Parts: sequence; structure tokens; C-alpha cells
Amino acid sequence: MADLNPQQRAAVREVDCPLLVLAGAGSGKTRVITEKIAYLISQRSIPAKNIIAVTFTNKAAREMRERVMKTLPKDAGKGLLISTFHTLGMRMLRREAETLGYKPGFSIFDSQDSLHLIDELLRKGGSAFASDALRNRISSWKNELVLPIDAVKQAESEFETAAALLYAEYQRSLKAYNALDFDDLILQPVLALQEHASVREHWQNRVRHLLVDEYQDTNAAQYSLVQLLVGRTTPFTAVGDDDQSIYAWRGANPENLHRLQDDFPRLKVVKLEQNYRSAGCILKCANSLIANNPHVYEKRLWSELGYGSPLKIMGCRDGDHEAERVVSEILHHQFTHRGKHGDYAILYRGNHQSRGFEKVLREHSIAYHLSGGTSFFEYREVKDLLAYLRLLVNEDDDRAFLRV
Repeated sequence: MADLNPQQRAAVREVDCPLLVLAGAGSGKTRVITEKIAYLISQRSIPAKNIIAVTFTNKAAREMRERVMKTLPKDAGKGLLISTFHTLGMRMLRREAETLGYKPGFSIFDSQDSLHLIDELLRKGGSAFASDALRNRISSWKNELVLPIDAVKQAESEFETAAALLYAEYQRSLKAYNALDFDDLILQPVLALQEHASVREHWQNRVRHLLVDEYQDTNAAQYSLVQLLVGRTTPFTAVGDDDQSIYAWRGANPENLHRLQDDFPRLKVVKLEQNYRSAGCILKCANSLIANNPHVYEKRLWSELGYGSPLKIMGCRDGDHEAERVVSEILHHQFTHRGKHGDYAILYRGNHQSRGFEKVLREHSIAYHLSGGTSFFEYREVKDLLAYLRLLVNEDDDRAFLRV
């Protein structure tokens, strides 16, 4: 902990009250979280099994766990849970399934399974609306903790009425299949905690410190899950930055950072503003843009890495012209600075934009690595294998049976 800066150290050592860590980009927030978990176990004698850390991707959870384990003595981290929200929800549901009316060995429907079920229901009842649009509306209701009966009452259009009625039938069908969809992995644990005092008591006794990364990307259901797990007394650490929210399209609400102050009056705030990733020129540009965003908590990033090279902005006619200009810049810089292909990165806002860049890179025989792409679990052969495995543990899963 000696090489942490004063703000990072303060964030690690504050363990007795609710804490919001406002972590600017490149400010070492992952280091703070991992150091804090180790500090809770080794210095504050909190058993690892009573600590839960939540992040948004399996990769981030895996890397965080590896970092923590490297700092702890052997077996000191036994029982520590570092996972995504959905993995945490799955663990809770394995224990509480029967309380919620599900049998052990329930299935999890992915997006394709859900869409197929909705298509099946629509074939029976008919609808003028697209199945994927209806599914997305049902998903957003679940993320907002809106149940079918409330969705019907709140419906303000013909589409919403159709979606709300379908929502009720969809949930009945899931129950008949002894299945839950991806959104249920958060919604159902929240309902179990809200409606069953014994469930709430068990989990609040289990959690002695909760850490949540990327808090600006939590939705209403995830926010409620955090509230219910910590109750009125359990300390927690929320790490986030409202300037880095990227999941608004699926219900994420950066305002959840600001709600913490109202819901937890004892909340302390620590700002991480020193950037370890970028030079001053980039931060100056970023700060000038971010200054136009609405803020409750102001912050200004700074760096000790020098000013760096000036930024260059290029105007392009369209996507094809942009790809040509970017690759041309890479080739020019590579020639003048004797660079290697691995020295350059192209970042774009959406996966659909990769095609143009790939085309031009191939035309110039530039080797490249595409990060992301089709999910492994979306390949047909993988989904077939998973359907067989689901049937082994849940003979009521008709959707898996129909697939095989």
C-alpha cells in the first residue's frame, strides 16, 4: 500500500461507513479495489467468505480475483466471491430457488431462447409488433423492477399494452419450463430479499463488506440489490464515474451515483483524479469536453506524465474515407518512426464500423487483431451442446428439448 497516492490510500482504509470512490479514467481504481479487499482480509480480519466484490464483466472479475490472490497468504482468500451481478444473482437463486417457487436445476434462457419463446407465444395469440421489440420492452421493465401487473397498469400505448400482456404470459411460460431469463438473475433475488425476511437476514449476515465497480452503469434492479444486501448497517464501497457511463441503452443510470447521498446519509466521498495512463494534452482535451456534462461531483484529471504530443483531428466525408485516412496515417507514422503493427490501435464506437477498417487494412497487407466479435456461446454448435447439458439437469426444459 506504500506506493498508493494519498487519495487511493484513503479509499482503501475507509471501511467503517458507506464510501463512494469517484474514480476518473486511468486513476488506478482496480488497484484500489484489490488493495482494499486484501486490506479487509489481512488488516481488518474480515473473513474472505464475508466479502463480495461485483463488477460488470467476467474478465474483469477474473483479473481482479487473480490480483487479490497474489497479495494474500495461501488460503486467506478462500470463500471470497468476486463476480458479475448476474453471477452473484445466480448464486443467490441456487439457494433461494424453492422460496421463489422454482425447482432445483432450473434453466437459464439466453437472448435467443427468450426470443424463441416469445415467437412461440405470438404464434398462439398474434401481434402486430416485432418480437424483438416486445422482448426488449419486457427486459427494460425487469431492469426497472416493474412486474407484469404493474406494466399493464402503466401501459400508455397500444404497443406497451401488448408488451405488458405478453410479459405476463412470458413469465408464466418461463415458470412452466422451470426457467429464468438473464434479467431474472437480478430481478428474482431482489424480490426474494424484499418479500422474505429470512432470506434478507441470511444474506445481510453473510455480507460484511460489499464492493461494487462501475457503479455508474447500474440499473434500478442492480441498485436495489445492493441496497438490500447491505441493509442499514453494512459498510460498502461503490466505485464509479458518471463521465464513463456506457450502458444507458440497457437501463444503466449514472444518477445512481448521486442517489447514494440521499439513501446513505453517512456516505463519504473520495475522488481519484490523478491519471496514470495519459499525458497532459489528452487530459486537457478530455477535461474541457467533460466540463460541459452535468455534474453533482466535480473532478479534474491531472497527470505527472508530461504534456505529450498534440492531438490531431481529421475531418472525413464518410466511413470509407475515414478508414482510408486512418490507415494512411498509420502507414505514414510507421514509415517515419519505424513502427511495428503492434504499436497502433484503432478504436471505434460500434462493432459495425470494423468492416471498413478491416477492408483497408487487408488492402495494404497490414496484419491486425480484432478484439471482440461473435460470442463463443452464440455459435450454433455450442448452443446445441448447452441444450443437451440443460436437459440433463432440468427435464422440464422444453426449449432445450426442442433445440435437440
